[in-house]
Amino acid sequence: MYLGIDLGTSAVKTVLVDDAQRVIASESRALATASPQPGYYEQDPAQWIDATFATLDALKASHAGAMAAVEGIGLSGQMHGATLLDASSKPLRPCILWNDGRSGEECRVLEQRWPALRAVTGNKAMAGFTAPKLLWIATHEPDIFAATKLVLLPKAYLRLVLSGEAIEDVSDASGSLWLDAARRDWSDAALAATGLSRDHMPRLVEGCAPATTLRSELARRWGMARPPIIAGGAGDNPAGAVGIGAIEPGTAFVSLGTSGALLAPTNKIAANPDRVVHTFCHAIPGMWIQAGAILSAASCLAWVARLFGVAEAELLAPLGARPQAPSPVSFLPYLAGERTPHDDPAVRGMLDGLSHGTDRGAIVQAVLEGVAFALADCRDALADAGIAIADADVIGGGSRSSFWLAVLANVLNVPIHRFAGGETGAAFGAARLGRLAVTGEAIAAVCTRPQRVETLEPDAGLTDAYVERLPAWRELYRPRH
Repeated sequence: MYLGIDLGTSAVKTVLVDDAQRVIASESRALATASPQPGYYEQDPAQWIDATFATLDALKASHAGAMAAVEGIGLSGQMHGATLLDASSKPLRPCILWNDGRSGEECRVLEQRWPALRAVTGNKAMAGFTAPKLLWIATHEPDIFAATKLVLLPKAYLRLVLSGEAIEDVSDASGSLWLDAARRDWSDAALAATGLSRDHMPRLVEGCAPATTLRSELARRWGMARPPIIAGGAGDNPAGAVGIGAIEPGTAFVSLGTSGALLAPTNKIAANPDRVVHTFCHAIPGMWIQAGAILSAASCLAWVARLFGVAEAELLAPLGARPQAPSPVSFLPYLAGERTPHDDPAVRGMLDGLSHGTDRGAIVQAVLEGVAFALADCRDALADAGIAIADADVIGGGSRSSFWLAVLANVLNVPIHRFAGGETGAAFGAARLGRLAVTGEAIAAVCTRPQRVETLEPDAGLTDAYVERLPAWRELYRPRH
């Protein structure tokens, strides 16, 4: 048996997977995000631990026999968060999250201070990444910076609590701006540019490698026969790729979680930082992932559900299974700024084209279309790097909506495939990494593609209508700086 733990932004999701790769049970606990100022997003690391322990306690209560047989644990996590620890490995402040936009000025400073940044990391300095956050801390909270002895990404902090060791995998580390993406190792020059050294960093491992073991007292708490091995794990999107078998060039997938992304595994770096394409190491050795990323995806649907005061499912139900035509309303999904292709943490969302006749359905459809149009921007940025998307699988909570996937198929003009249980893809991928760390099996034998339960094909007439709408939608973007 294997456990996959996904430390997301909105929840911790834990799955229990057997040797036949069947999900035996799953548990989830919600997380809260604080926004002390507009554009600032933080979480208390203590709630990550409480939520994770709650999922594992619940699995012990409901599946004690299966938990006793757990041999491996894989971790997946929200990327880029800055968790700053003191000499006692205690958090010094709330973690600054991936969607926090406060460090825009520090990004400019960092690129001036270290001109080789893009060439070495494969990425442009952006406020979401970890390194600029440390420059912001150094300027605005110098006492905190001086007291910082260790900088961990969220899932590495969780691993520290679970095992007592500070270890990170190369895929998550890729989103820090401290990693030499080609060498898959920390860059001393990158660390020096932010006043840090390797002493502030965790040890690096590959995602499918054995990293450490669970503390013996925690193994006893959850009734495990012996302390399981904990794998290197992965950032959430690389873990999602492992979960759906996207481990070879020529595959592509869309992540429709709190944020969104269009991602393509590659066997060589195909960087395009000028168009804000992200370069991450894959959780699979010798592989990378090129990604266009948007900061708000399923969170846009959650936002409009809050506005109308109804559940998301109730918003989606009247739309039916397929769009008949584009909505007369247009929506910019930049509720927390944007990455690909704009790199603009200050931009905000917009509803355009409202009239007295606008109803709830038109607004909801516009929200789904706005996210799809933003992913079309990602598609075009990837194309500029030589990566063509022929079809795409979908993971994340948004994958439950066939209507949304039909919109995506027509906006991107490619077939879109859905899996059963796609919303737990990252946790399932983490469980696969936990298995690989224990067994040493061939990666391709474990990371197979699950059965697709639905394929949404583009409709020529509707695709043409969306292609016609896309330039006008792009014209709505107006930088605020």
